[in-house]
Amino acid sequence: MWQNEVLEEIYKIREEHAKSFDYDLDAMFADWQKKQAESGRKVVNLSLNRDRTIHSSGWDEKDTSHCST
Repeated sequence: MWQNEVLEEIYKIREEHAKSFDYDLDAMFADWQKKQAESGRKVVNLSLNRDRTIHSSGWDEKDTSHCST
């Protein structure tokens, strides 16, 4: 069977993280949020927003003509 070493390493890290929190999703999520805040990296929200559209030239916040309601 074909194995991907990168994926195997990711699965191992994910399992170790989950096990360290006794598979408690709330605790795991809180840890991810803490690490995210401590990283100092800018976090971008990619959730959908009906008031914005993406064009090749950038964001157009007012043009919603293509959006269905």
